[in-house]
Amino acid sequence: MSAISASLSAIRLNSKDNVAVARSAIAAGANAGGLVATTDVPAGHKLALVPIAEGADVVKYGQVIGFATRDIVPGEHVHLQNMAMHDSDVQHQFAADARPTPLLPESERRTFMGFKRPDGQVGTRNYIGIISSVNCSATVSRAIADHFNRKGGLDGFDKVDGVVALTHGTGCAINMQTEGYTYLTRTLSGYARNPNFGAILMIGLGCETNQISFITQKYGLEEGPLLRTMTIQQLGGTRKTVEIASSIINEMLPTVNAAERTTQPLSGLKLALECGGSDGYSGISANPALGYVSDLLVRNGGTAVLAETPEIYGAEHLLTRRASTPAVAEKLMQRIAWWQDYTTRHGAELNNNPSHGNKAGGLTTILEKSLGAVAKGGSMPLEAVYEYAEIIDKPGFVFMDTPGYDPVAVTGQIAGGCNMLIFTTGRGSVSGWKPVPTIKVATNTEMFEHMDEDMDLDCGGIITGNDTIEAAGQRMFEKLLAVASGERTLSETYDYGDNEFVPWQLGAVT
Repeated sequence: MSAISASLSAIRLNSKDNVAVARSAIAAGANAGGLVATTDVPAGHKLALVPIAEGADVVKYGQVIGFATRDIVPGEHVHLQNMAMHDSDVQHQFAADARPTPLLPESERRTFMGFKRPDGQVGTRNYIGIISSVNCSATVSRAIADHFNRKGGLDGFDKVDGVVALTHGTGCAINMQTEGYTYLTRTLSGYARNPNFGAILMIGLGCETNQISFITQKYGLEEGPLLRTMTIQQLGGTRKTVEIASSIINEMLPTVNAAERTTQPLSGLKLALECGGSDGYSGISANPALGYVSDLLVRNGGTAVLAETPEIYGAEHLLTRRASTPAVAEKLMQRIAWWQDYTTRHGAELNNNPSHGNKAGGLTTILEKSLGAVAKGGSMPLEAVYEYAEIIDKPGFVFMDTPGYDPVAVTGQIAGGCNMLIFTTGRGSVSGWKPVPTIKVATNTEMFEHMDEDMDLDCGGIITGNDTIEAAGQRMFEKLLAVASGERTLSETYDYGDNEFVPWQLGAVT
């Protein structure tokens, strides 16, 4: 995508567009490159370039993002008051643009410094994880982690990044025949396998339906010195469990601390592509710059993982064309159909997705939001589609079916094996996701400067014309390699990321 300047004050993204995006706030009566603004237009919002009749399509990115609910005059602010969405009717072509992934010659591929694990995976961090099988073991799990993180339990173990308590609110009387149970156990086992953990301790209460032994057997997790399990009831209560668990982690620490970073190929990186708190600039600046990073990583042999199925709705046709085979495209459409059925059953609709903040930032419909969100996926062939929290076993650009809720989406990506995360935001999302480093990227400079203690990179220069997608993307790629090699992100500096483990909970709780 190349930005086409309609004026000094607005950006026209495609020659087919009948709206442009305000670079900054435009006051009513101001000249916008030959147009006079007939209303105030907030920064990041749309203004009409030509007359748009009632019922006519509103076009941005060269794609339909909705229709006019009344006549719109040139220079008028286009948003919720005069625009709405109809169901997406785009045509889907399967694998129409299929091609081999254009990998760089091995001699030209970049490397990073990572922790090579016995199973062949590569970690970017070196944590110890405590996984609770049920909400009833959450308090004990957190108490154990606090002992090591906040009370000097890691003194002398400088190569251990921390002890992470992965707790959640389910697991007790969960129906073992449901999607919810499958997603939960798949998530817990996926975190147990994530290469950013040097060791894992799994803790249950004892009487829950979600038995640890079922998880280890089903997913082939073998107990050993660096994977231990226990239950509170078997050990005789909470105090004894904290005491015994702490002694086990003390036994693990020397081995985990002995891990060394070594030079690793980028095939060892699995990057989660995520956006949250999006605004009207997301699809113009940070997301396409992240798409540039995605392409670079894939060409270097790595894996880039797009997610959030409700936030590609209306733009999925761009992905089906890029599918490596018709079967990959078909699997993506099956997940779209699942979501259409799921929202209908619950009296909702996919267009309910844009949040209050998204709309305040200039996004009007899910079609508009999706077209900007898909930009994170770059231009490489779509090699595979995964269900929630499935292990990602194919390199290249891939997609994972997740909700649009950021904590749940990223939890699924990490369970799938992602060891890095780049998170773009226009409104200012501040989350972190232990054990995976989170690089937060601002879509606009105003927010970056206002929240400079939380934002790692700024892509706002793309909006002002002082930067390019390619230059910003290259800087982001270099930041990715530096952080993968040990450089701390801002969220890591503040030790954020303990509360974003949120497995997708589906179905009735009994």
